[in-house]
Amino acid sequence: MASPGRGPARWGPALCWALALCCLCGAGPLWSGNHEWKKLILTQHWPPTVCKEVNSCRDSLDYWTIHGLWPDKAEECNRSWHFNLDEIKDLLQDMKIYWPDVIHPSSNRSQFWKHEWEKHGTCAAQVDALNSEKKYFGTSLDLYKQVNLNSVLLKFGIKPSINYYNISDFKDALTRVYGVVPKIQCLVPEKGEQVQTIGQIELCFTKEDLHLRNCTEPAEQQKSSRGAAVQGMMVCDDGPIFYPPPSKARH
Repeated sequence: MASPGRGPARWGPALCWALALCCLCGAGPLWSGNHEWKKLILTQHWPPTVCKEVNSCRDSLDYWTIHGLWPDKAEECNRSWHFNLDEIKDLLQDMKIYWPDVIHPSSNRSQFWKHEWEKHGTCAAQVDALNSEKKYFGTSLDLYKQVNLNSVLLKFGIKPSINYYNISDFKDALTRVYGVVPKIQCLVPEKGEQVQTIGQIELCFTKEDLHLRNCTEPAEQQKSSRGAAVQGMMVCDDGPIFYPPPSKARH
């Protein structure tokens, strides 16, 4: 027969391990679920197309702006890490110019940044170079200025026009300058329209050292087709493309 107190003694080590595990789980960022990712996607969008897509905008800007810096295959990695505008007060001047909310007319437009931080920034923060709000938004601005998309397109004579381009005009220019394959997304034609409208350009970076890399690997090319989508922005088809001038340029 077991002696009194032997049962609790037997469970003692197990309880200690359980308590230790709880303590470890409570330390550090509260990452939730599986959030492994391999590359960062700097997504820039063309405001006139964004305005056309949502059919509600302030006066269109006449330059490409930041949509976000997105880890692939990861979203909302730490729901307890809330956005704090004070953390990026030193960046606000550039944020309002290069990362504006072109859709919502809020006074400081911070809801857009809040969304990008909580959905994408909390995942990018797994990398030391992006592990705070200031680093995440500051690095995004640095990458935007580094690739200088607006100037690159103008260098090749690609500017908003009522005449159509071919998607290859964009692909060839970007690949020639950056040395990597970007991903270009278009707004699919609405009823009565014949041509897709360019909307977003994605340039991808390595997770480890933030160097430009291909957005898609050769084996992934077949997965980039538009498929059965009938609305919204999807990977552009080969062929003609509309690069719409802003309805009211604002400098």
